[in-house]
Amino acid sequence: MSELTKPAARPANPRFSSGPCSKHPGHSLDNLKNAFLGRSHRAPEGLARLALAIDRTSDLLGLPEGYRLAIVPGSDTGAMEMALWSLLGARGVDMLSWESFGRTWTTDIVDQLKLDDVRVLETEYGELPDLSKVDFTRDVVFAWNGTTSGVRVPNGDWIADDRQGLTICDATSAAFAQDLDWPRLDVTTFSWQKALGGEAGHGMLVLSPRAVERLESYTPPWPMPKVFLLTKNGKLAEKVFRGATINTPSMLCVEDWLDTLDWAHSVGGLEGLMARADANTAAITAWVEKTAWVEFLGRVPESRSNTSVCLKIVDPAVADLPGDEQRAYVARFAGLLDEEGVAYDIASHRNAPPGLRIWAGATVETSDLAALMPWLDWAYKRVSSTATQAA
Repeated sequence: MSELTKPAARPANPRFSSGPCSKHPGHSLDNLKNAFLGRSHRAPEGLARLALAIDRTSDLLGLPEGYRLAIVPGSDTGAMEMALWSLLGARGVDMLSWESFGRTWTTDIVDQLKLDDVRVLETEYGELPDLSKVDFTRDVVFAWNGTTSGVRVPNGDWIADDRQGLTICDATSAAFAQDLDWPRLDVTTFSWQKALGGEAGHGMLVLSPRAVERLESYTPPWPMPKVFLLTKNGKLAEKVFRGATINTPSMLCVEDWLDTLDWAHSVGGLEGLMARADANTAAITAWVEKTAWVEFLGRVPESRSNTSVCLKIVDPAVADLPGDEQRAYVARFAGLLDEEGVAYDIASHRNAPPGLRIWAGATVETSDLAALMPWLDWAYKRVSSTATQAA
């Protein structure tokens, strides 16, 4: 059988990875020439650049008065670990888990911290737990957006205003793309490398006044590593939230983040970023609605992600295969697109059901996603025809 005709148009930028994500349009290393390199990050100029990164991020996100933001080590994972180890244990915990990272935080809480009073509200990839069952007299840990399942909470209305416990939210693939309900979030984490394509290794931790009160009134019973310490002599380490980072940051990455924030401002700030992500997801949705062999992994439209778009192949010839064979099919599918240079890194997460995961955050151009869709049809026909011939 002759090779199927390839689409004429190609994405100008084939980088659709869900992390690290694509750099913003127009990114250039020339923009980093003024990075504060070869000097101590604690020198006045270095502290000023770090404080500027914190202040401009806070402004972009629209953090409420009294909320504090810090740059912390270890990307979003480090920020979440810091929050869990520093704050949990004072109350029982409700852990919401519907994808890979929720399961990771569950392991932390149950197997590492070994907390006794933990309720795990868990469901399968593509679904949300029953949010009405969450008990806000307890601490509640959840991901706003399931990066590996393509499912997000639709809003913050389910979170009680009069809660007694803290809400601890992993928002790394939601920040800068989804409307986070800050008054209902006590601890929020994200990373530079996710939604805006910054460089990896640096996380950000947002604390509400309620979270600060917990830190200053509660001491965990376990030893605390230095990189997790947010208090000194029983009080919040305020300098950490003004740029005096706990460990040494990369000032080159800081400069890259400041450049990214410049771009974010140029496209309309937070509203512009969210609109770009929504437009990107709309381009994928239009294609899914007219394509018989694929569906969203997330069943409910209101809770589908507009950043980490997860798709499943529903053609029975593929969907009815054993899991290992489905993964092999997806690997061939994604590999073809990689070889053609039209899409990199779009196979589903290793822990998720076999399928495709396409990043649709603000740094991706809608025109590139529109150009990609015919290539997905091409790869499907190519891999399916090869499988038929082999059979």
